[in-house]
Amino acid sequence: MKKAKIIFWITTIIIFLFEGVMPALTSQTELAKEGIKHLGYPEYFGNALVVFKILGVLILVIPQVSNRVKEWAYAGFAFDFIFASISHFAVDGVDFQSFFPLIFLVILVISYIYHHKIERYKNIAL
Repeated sequence: MKKAKIIFWITTIIIFLFEGVMPALTSQTELAKEGIKHLGYPEYFGNALVVFKILGVLILVIPQVSNRVKEWAYAGFAFDFIFASISHFAVDGVDFQSFFPLIFLVILVISYIYHHKIERYKNIAL
């Protein structure tokens, strides 16, 4: 059980840092704005995306949030990573930036699996 919690928290904190903290700190930089524009999205889309990312990571790390809401956050991040990868493939072709979101999708899936392992253990212990 301890191993499951460690894996869950490491993967969830990675998602928290890269999808919550970094966008919150860098979303208004020229580089971030150019990145959104480069992919063909309007600037307001980037702002909305950052708000939802921050809300999503808070949902994942706050233990009191219901599992149903966490499921939606996991789904939202999965869509985000998949569509980010598709956007990069469509605009930039096959390069590292196109695969980078898929790396985080794998980390997200590991977090999701271990979240459910921990929840299953809690239910058995009750």
